[in-house]
Amino acid sequence: MSDAQTTARNFTYHGAALDNIFDTYKELREQCPVGHSENLGGFWFLTKSEDILAAEQDPETFSVTPSMLLPDFGNDVPMIPIDVDPPEHTDYRRLLLPLFTPKAIAKLDDGMYRTAHELASEVASQEVVDVSATFARPMPTIIFSRLAGFPEQDWPKFDHWVDEVIYQRVSDHARAERASQEVMDYFDALLKSRAGDTESDDLMVHLLNVEMNGRKLTQEELRSFFYLLFLAGLDTTAWAIRSSLWYLAQNPKAQARLRENPDLIPTAAEEFLRTMSPVQAMARTCKRDTEVGGQQIKAGERVVLVFGAGNRDPEVFDDPEEIDIEREDNRHLSFGGGIHRCLGSNLGRREVVIALEEFLRTVGEFSLADPSEPWHGVGPLTLRIGK
Repeated sequence: MSDAQTTARNFTYHGAALDNIFDTYKELREQCPVGHSENLGGFWFLTKSEDILAAEQDPETFSVTPSMLLPDFGNDVPMIPIDVDPPEHTDYRRLLLPLFTPKAIAKLDDGMYRTAHELASEVASQEVVDVSATFARPMPTIIFSRLAGFPEQDWPKFDHWVDEVIYQRVSDHARAERASQEVMDYFDALLKSRAGDTESDDLMVHLLNVEMNGRKLTQEELRSFFYLLFLAGLDTTAWAIRSSLWYLAQNPKAQARLRENPDLIPTAAEEFLRTMSPVQAMARTCKRDTEVGGQQIKAGERVVLVFGAGNRDPEVFDDPEEIDIEREDNRHLSFGGGIHRCLGSNLGRREVVIALEEFLRTVGEFSLADPSEPWHGVGPLTLRIGK
């Protein structure tokens, strides 16, 4: 068995495997672009951008059921709308679209800048600080709580649940299941307390009162919506902000370039999203026998679309392994590429840009205080702050 076949058979995209995942992606793209892993119950994986996009745009072959996640988040019901196929998916997604347009997100700008500045000012007052705990994690949690209508003071509780559900589900799925139930119970109580509110301008009240095909959403549908929005709205953006700061902390030239030319920050943010995507992969289930890259995939088999590998495909990007903060042609897959493309991409992008703008404007030069801390996830990122 070749080295690439061994890599394919053992392939995973969770935990410590992420430490050197880009070397793994390169090996697989070059020698085993469509392969089968024995991990997580067995799954096929696609690493080429072209194959990933084709699968994303073919829901009749590649279904999101029973879950786009492998393993799932410890919940026993589909997460609306990402775990739902057309035509129901279209109806559910349409309910949220008005709240996530660029125009709607622009209304949140003042609050985002204020929150980012307050958090960055606290960072600036210290010499050595964990910016994951003090900046990258609280910022999107507070902002999304404000948008959704969640009590902002509960953000530390949300942070704990994110850790339990997302990062423990591979090593301790029972722990993720317990935390998942706590989240569901929390939303049951919160939805009950908000029932009858028709005046507030937030996501929770919107979904409580909106009608789909002439009816209100059921309690189960509402719980599912908010479970997804809660998890997807917090972890991914925190990861993106943290990984961006991780890169800048060890690249003083790039840090200086963005300080001197803040207009480049949106371009740099896209490059950070491409190269250090907070969503490295998502799963599908093959609904009918098909062939991808010369490999026969049978109906019922799980298929993982490895966005992180497609984002470094040399057939799409020049010097794909290099982080170029001025890269303009950047058609990355970090938000997906089909009907399930991330609904909150406008919000996520804006949060990352504002976070970097305010951090670089408010905080002095910074560097890694602990180089052993990994690039990925939302764990500690300890920086040394210049004065």
